[in-house]
Amino acid sequence: MSHDHPNLLGTPATLLPADGADAQARAVLADGADVRDAVRAAPASSYVWALLAERALAGHDAHPADPVAAYAFARTGYHRGLDALRRAGWRGQGPVPASHEPNQGFLRALLALADAADAIGEGDEAERCRTFLTDSGTSADEVRALR
Repeated sequence: MSHDHPNLLGTPATLLPADGADAQARAVLADGADVRDAVRAAPASSYVWALLAERALAGHDAHPADPVAAYAFARTGYHRGLDALRRAGWRGQGPVPASHEPNQGFLRALLALADAADAIGEGDEAERCRTFLTDSGTSADEVRALR
């Protein structure tokens, strides 16, 4: 839900609900589930899609990095997050604080989308995503530190 924490422009910060899909996904992961199982349990969670994107970008186990898969995972998490933000009262602008844990899945998906876009040569999309992070009152470095 949107709260009365205005930024300098007076737009209230959007804070996703603590009991949303990301909380469900975190609970499943805390119980020892694999990320793909967590996606099945909470497909609306930006957080799990961001984790899959980050894993695909970095490569894992015996799998090399796969920026195309990362892009698809990140785009899914980004869109799931936009849906959640709109339901929480976001009107397309204003702060989405990274300090609020329920917002972190969306922000991580947005950064992963920027990184994956860079990796596949889609520089305009990468720049748009980084601008979105800045316009949301955070930075790529702040979100990267959440990984």
